[in-house]
Amino acid sequence: MLRELRRIIAFDSGGYFYPGPDGELDAYLENPALQAAMPDYFDPRMLRNESQVFHRSLQRFGEVVRHEHGPHLLEQLIKVPYADLRRSDYYNAVLRPSDVSNWMSLVLRTPQGQGIGMLCLYRHGGARSLGRDEAAALAPLEACLARVLQPGELNTDDSVVADSGLLIVTPMGRLLWVSPEAERLMPQAFGWRWCANRWDGQGARLPLALQLLLQRLQWSWEGRAGPALPQMDWRGAGGWFTLRATRLMETAGTGEAVAIHVTERVPRVARLLAVLQPLALPRRQHELAYWMARGLSEPQIAARLGVSAATVVYHRRVLYERLQVQDRQGLLARLQMPSTSVGGPSLA
Repeated sequence: MLRELRRIIAFDSGGYFYPGPDGELDAYLENPALQAAMPDYFDPRMLRNESQVFHRSLQRFGEVVRHEHGPHLLEQLIKVPYADLRRSDYYNAVLRPSDVSNWMSLVLRTPQGQGIGMLCLYRHGGARSLGRDEAAALAPLEACLARVLQPGELNTDDSVVADSGLLIVTPMGRLLWVSPEAERLMPQAFGWRWCANRWDGQGARLPLALQLLLQRLQWSWEGRAGPALPQMDWRGAGGWFTLRATRLMETAGTGEAVAIHVTERVPRVARLLAVLQPLALPRRQHELAYWMARGLSEPQIAARLGVSAATVVYHRRVLYERLQVQDRQGLLARLQMPSTSVGGPSLA
């Protein structure tokens, strides 16, 4: 979503603060330095300082939802001069290490008015501040963004596996080994708390979902659960994940261990947009390639784009020449997408 939003508004990194599955406020942040600063932000001692420089604290999410409507620029969020903000503990603990100089926020709600989360767009260093023109571009997208980010069920028939990783832990939850793939996936699945709470004096404190998974596995050992391996689906702002626990066979001197398989699934449309982005196609060709890959027929695409069927044929020919393919199957292969037929007769 953030990648597509950059086609409309120029920003350096994005973030999303939202109530997690456990009810606590969580955060998805593109900027690694800003994510690393989150333990300081969520430290209870920071709340007092934040309330001194901002009208409302994001940590009191319900209050923010009640009072903030529409895009808010930094000057609307702070209640002190910018020079005073730069001297605050909040700025020096959270913003300065991540080189954040300016941002814009937007609270997202369901149609019934319930808060879903807050989207933040950041600029770093000496970049031009986000202003009224960017706020005006973001405002009409509010309902669409809320619909995209509203919690729901993943359609497994219209999703693909994006990546997978492996954790090895003891039955009591002490972390023994993490694959490179899991090193990337776990912060996406469990946010900054995975990085902040990963190690303690005993080894690791696993997220509550993984602790529950181990508990279910223990029940299966004791004959209190069915034969199927313990598995659960987990959704955060970082994506959809399937978690599955498997007991490992003991070898001499190693003791018992459990493998936790972490699989990331993404909607086919998200995979498609990620593939189309680097091609840098002109707008009409980008739209045409998208709808062709989604399986729409020629008349359906013409209706979607508001053009004639002849115009679709013209852009299709230019698209094929640009990507050096001969037909729709060649286009799907070029986009690394499986063949679909969701929209009726396919294009040639």
